[in-house]
Amino acid sequence: MIQLTRLNSIPIVLNSDLIKTAEAAPDTMLTLINGEKLIVRETCAEVTERVLAYRARLLAQVARRLPSYGDLQRVVSIASLDVADQSGAAPPPPLRKPDPER
Repeated sequence: MIQLTRLNSIPIVLNSDLIKTAEAAPDTMLTLINGEKLIVRETCAEVTERVLAYRARLLAQVARRLPSYGDLQRVVSIASLDVADQSGAAPPPPLRKPDPER
C-alpha cells in the first residue's frame, strides 16, 4: 500500500498492485485495473518511487524471515513455476550462490 494525495489535499492509501497506468497530463492520473481513474498531486516519478520502495520493503521482510539461502531458492523456484504456468513461458533459470572470489 502506498500513500498518495488527491488534488483536494485528502490523503489516500492505495493498493499499488491495482495501478494499471500512470499518466502526467499535466496532473498525474492513475488508471486502476478496474477502470477507475484517480488524479493525485504526486508526479508519475514519485508514484513509481513509492511503488518500488513498497515492493522492496516487502521483499526485505520476506528475506528476513527465510532462515537460509536454500529456502530463498525454493521460494524463487515456486514463484517462477507459478509465473510460467500463467504465461506459458519457461521459468527463469535458478539463482546462483554468489561467488566469494568476486
